[in-house]
Amino acid sequence: MKKIMLLQKWAKSILVMLIGVIPIIVLSGCSTTSQSNSIDADSSGIFNHFFIYPFSILIKFFANAFHGNYGLSIVLMTFIIRLAIMPLMMNQTKKQMDMKEKMAVLQPELTALKEKYKNDVSADAKKQQQAEMVQLYQKHQFNPLNMGCLPMLLQWPITLAFYYAIRRTSEIAAHDFLWFSLGKSDMILPFIAAAVYYVQFRVSQSVSAQYQQNQNNQMAFIGLLSPIMMGVFSSGMPAALPLYWAVGGIFIIV
Repeated sequence: MKKIMLLQKWAKSILVMLIGVIPIIVLSGCSTTSQSNSIDADSSGIFNHFFIYPFSILIKFFANAFHGNYGLSIVLMTFIIRLAIMPLMMNQTKKQMDMKEKMAVLQPELTALKEKYKNDVSADAKKQQQAEMVQLYQKHQFNPLNMGCLPMLLQWPITLAFYYAIRRTSEIAAHDFLWFSLGKSDMILPFIAAAVYYVQFRVSQSVSAQYQQNQNNQMAFIGLLSPIMMGVFSSGMPAALPLYWAVGGIFIIV
């Protein structure tokens, strides 16, 4: 039981790290490569033509509808995309809540099983304990490794395409929004984006508080690392990008 729960703990920690931190590193590394070239109808590549370019067209369309306000266009597009992938997010949250409820029912039986074999350290006893624990999991249809990560992975092509659409739509850089220029780095937005990421992390952890009790050290580290990295990388990027991240984070929090 301890081995499976430990595997679950580290798998979830690694998953959060991959989803929350690695994309930031990848995007930041790619920002100085050819991905910064303007996107247009002649851009080669399936991802360019069928993902990035349509998003760029939509950004321009909504900007024209707002009389050239590309900031409002990015905000609106971010909300539209988040609404579109909300079913995936809700499905993931539902799986997490179902797992929490099943664990609440299963925990007394797991505790009783642990007590049954606590004084028997033989290899046969451990093997039998593992077998009975698997039977309990099957009885309650509980899979400790079923964290619903597929919905998160399915979101990546969409969010990556929108990121690069913002990065490679040259018209954005020539416009201002609120107090900042969308094409230049801003001193305030990185702090806002980092704060939003931290609040988003805290809110997500409140949904799965039962599992957080077993992961305080690892999750606290990730909860601090992700916002810090977001703030650091945002400080060197055009303000349109931390604007996108901040708005998306606020949507997830709400």
